[in-house]
Amino acid sequence: MSGLHELPFDLPAPEDDGGCAHLVGMTMPHIRLASTADRDVDLGALGEGRTVLYCYPRTGRPGQALPNGWDEVPGARGCTPEACAFRDHAAELTALGASVFGVSTQDTAYQRELVERLHLPFEILSDADLALTSALRLPTFEVDGMRLIKRLTLVVCARAIEHVFYPVFPPDAHASEVAAWLRHKTSERQA
Repeated sequence: MSGLHELPFDLPAPEDDGGCAHLVGMTMPHIRLASTADRDVDLGALGEGRTVLYCYPRTGRPGQALPNGWDEVPGARGCTPEACAFRDHAAELTALGASVFGVSTQDTAYQRELVERLHLPFEILSDADLALTSALRLPTFEVDGMRLIKRLTLVVCARAIEHVFYPVFPPDAHASEVAAWLRHKTSERQA
């Protein structure tokens, strides 16, 4: 097993199963998710600007075993490298007019440890009750008795889902992919 920050060279890539085909154009529901900043965030009131919601299955912790067969599940591995990449691109994403939130089904206490350990400059939201996952019919998978969100990213603008990245692979390069998309949208608006 490699460390949490490293991706195995033979990581299986996820395939587009159509699980997000229905999302573009949907209005974000007024669902409040607990944040690592000790507040609730109403996803139906994100504002007029763009918000990037990168959804990921679950992060591991140093010294704790990953779920059985984790590296064999396409798209499961890579949550820590993805979080680090969003951290490293946070200033650029903000400069491009986007706010960033991570979203997983882990509880807030678990997520808070991640934010502190990785020095994340953005909040992580907990969908532990699967309220958002169910309302938007986000694609999920099960492992070790846990129902987890498949890795995807929603770009929300004026309460509507403007764009969906799915499937996401490789996860450690995804933040730069989102930044490139935002740069393109900014240049379109200026043209």
